[in-house]
Amino acid sequence: MSVAYIFIFLLLLIAGAPIVFALLIGPGLSLALDDQQQFYPAILARLYNGIDSFPLMAVPFFILAGELMNSGGVTAAIFRFAQAMIGHVRGGLAQVNIVTSMLFATLSGSAVADASAVGKMLVPEMVKEGYSRRYSAAVTASAAILGPVIPPSGLMILYAFVMNVSVAALFAAGAVVGLLMVSGLMLVTMILARRRGFPKAERKATWGERRKALTQTLPALMTPVVLLGGVLSGAFTPTEAAAVACFYALIVGIFVMRTLKIADLPRVFVTAAAQSGVILLLVGAAVSFAWIVTVSGFAESLASLLTGVTTNVYLLLLLVNLLLFVVGMFLDAGPAILILGPVLGPMFVGLGVDPLHFAVVMCVNVTVGLATPPMGLVLFVASSVSGEKPAAIALEMAPYLLMHAFIIFLITYAPAIVTTLPRMLGFA
Repeated sequence: MSVAYIFIFLLLLIAGAPIVFALLIGPGLSLALDDQQQFYPAILARLYNGIDSFPLMAVPFFILAGELMNSGGVTAAIFRFAQAMIGHVRGGLAQVNIVTSMLFATLSGSAVADASAVGKMLVPEMVKEGYSRRYSAAVTASAAILGPVIPPSGLMILYAFVMNVSVAALFAAGAVVGLLMVSGLMLVTMILARRRGFPKAERKATWGERRKALTQTLPALMTPVVLLGGVLSGAFTPTEAAAVACFYALIVGIFVMRTLKIADLPRVFVTAAAQSGVILLLVGAAVSFAWIVTVSGFAESLASLLTGVTTNVYLLLLLVNLLLFVVGMFLDAGPAILILGPVLGPMFVGLGVDPLHFAVVMCVNVTVGLATPPMGLVLFVASSVSGEKPAAIALEMAPYLLMHAFIIFLITYAPAIVTTLPRMLGFA
């Protein structure tokens, strides 16, 4: 079988075709050109089987939970809590943006949702306080990347589904890496605040105000505690955890915080269903594409090409980081995982790399790609909420992207950062 589908797929992407159609049309045309239409039923079978998965049900459930929390005004409560805690330092509102994104990530698991929800609220606030609109959008986009890294992560669930890696282990590793990324972003912000003279709050919040903000936000902040505690303790599976998240979000929004109305539920359900439908169709198409990649022998050819350059694992990890960075510039994180995971994962595991370690390196790489031009979705969301051009935001993000690159380098060549906690908990 020829690999013409690769070129057809790339041409369709360049032409601006939706990713799901490019994934299906590429192999379809390639098989027709090779006169191998007998494989069409196999492609359709894998499209259906790719969606028909119990573990994958966690994705739409987490999307619904995120929508319920966001519609219930949780983002505003998180903002008030973060503002009370660290809003008084120089560049405090930028630090609040990062902390708000981190806390929101524990509810949504989505970089796009993070950038949209946090950006709509904080970009106008930052501009009002004296920050440039360009910088406000840049810090929002940089922090939104945390969404798919900090658990519960839909991206990591996808990787676990494709590559048969423990979801609990990925969540534990993601928590460590996510905190490392948060620390890096806050350090960069602190340096920029001193150099640029960022504003700070007129006064420091009292302990009474902080306690009140914590009390108001605590029900939402307990969400990741309930979910991760349940998954890590073995009380329920990740899929069951996602269902628990929906129920918890519903109870908190309607009865505890009283910010979610019954009348809002139809809109929330429709929005979550639409988002889930897009993602699941994409998963099915990507599974079909990955099967074609395997059958055609392209995966083996790529592996041979990389190992032909060098057999040094450290150099190969550097090459794959560069490859994933470039791929992330053009391909969304989910499709990148679904397409390249089955290609690269087995190769590096065969070379002695821990499968959990490679999983996290790959997930973080493609996630950072969400904020890099020309196709970064988070970049376009930040542009939409701020009114700034994506190119201008990307230039302003340079210090943050350098920090993300440093952290990727760190977790690539210090695998203990990734694997220690999952092993201590017995997941790896």
